[in-house]
Amino acid sequence: MLYIFLFFLFAGCFLLGMTWMRVGLFNLSGSTMEKWLRQVTATPLKGMAAGVAMTLVLQSSSAVTVIAVGLVSARILSFPQTIGIILGTNIGTTVTLEILSFEMTNLIIPFLGIGCVCQLFKSAKTRSVGFILLGIGIIFASMKGFGWLSGPLSDMETAQGILGKIQESMLWAFSGGMILTAIIQSSTVVTGIAMSFFENHVISLEAGILIMIGSNIGTCSTALLAGIGAGREARLTAYAHLWLNVMGGLLFIPFIDDLAGWSRFLTGDPKTQLAHASVIFNILCSLAVLPFADKFGKFIMMLHQR
Repeated sequence: MLYIFLFFLFAGCFLLGMTWMRVGLFNLSGSTMEKWLRQVTATPLKGMAAGVAMTLVLQSSSAVTVIAVGLVSARILSFPQTIGIILGTNIGTTVTLEILSFEMTNLIIPFLGIGCVCQLFKSAKTRSVGFILLGIGIIFASMKGFGWLSGPLSDMETAQGILGKIQESMLWAFSGGMILTAIIQSSTVVTGIAMSFFENHVISLEAGILIMIGSNIGTCSTALLAGIGAGREARLTAYAHLWLNVMGGLLFIPFIDDLAGWSRFLTGDPKTQLAHASVIFNILCSLAVLPFADKFGKFIMMLHQR
C-alpha cells in the first residue's frame, strides 16, 4: 500500500513540476502569444510551426490545443486554421521527453535551491525563472523516485500481474497508457513513468512505445472536455486532435518492432531510446498529414456533421 501511495505521490510531484515550469515559461512569454498565434496560422505549415513553438513554451500539447479550442470558440480562429497547430503540438511535446532523457541527477539540488532563492525577489521575471528551475528540479527528482520505486513495485504480486500483462499484451500496454493519461491529464508524465520503468528493466522498449502511443490518445481527453458547450467548430478542433492521434497510433502499431529497432540504432541509452521513439512517431504522423491538412479538415467536418 505504501508503494502505491508513493507512486501517486511521485506522479503528483511530476505534474506539479510540469505545472510550475509551464507557469514560469508562460509568464516570461507574456500575453503576446495568443496575438502571435492569430497572425501565423495562415497556412497549415505556418500553423504547425506555431504549434511546435507554443508547445515548447507551454510544455503541454493539451494546453495549446485547449487554447486553440478557446480561440475558435471565440471566433478568433477558424477550424481549418487549427489543423496545423494540432500537428505542431504533437511534435513540440516530444522535446520535453528528450530533456527527460538527460542525466541531470546532480543538478536537482542546485535547481531547487536557486529556484527557491529566486522566489525571494520582487521581480516577476526573476520569480518566473525560479518557477522554471523549481519545476525542472521537481520533475527530475520525481523521475529518480520512479526509478527507485520500480524495483519494489515489480516485486509486488499485483503489480507483477499487471506488468506481466503489459509485457505480453499490446492491448494492455496501449490501453494502460491511454487510461492513465486520461486520469492524470498529462502524456508526458505517463511516458516519463514508462521511461523510468524501462530504464530499470521492468518493461520492454516495445511495451514503453505502446504506452507512449496510448498516452498520445489519452491526452486528447483534455481538449474534448474543453469542447463541451463550445461551438461546432471548436468541437471539430478537439475531434481533429483525437482522430490524428487515433489514426497515427493504429497505423504504427503493426510497426512497433521496427520503431523499437530504429530507436536502438540511434542510441544505446534506454531512456533516450523511448524519447527518440516518441520523436520519430510524432514527426512521421504530423508530416504524413501535413500535405493533406485541408482534406483532413474536410474529413473531420464530414465525420462530425452534427
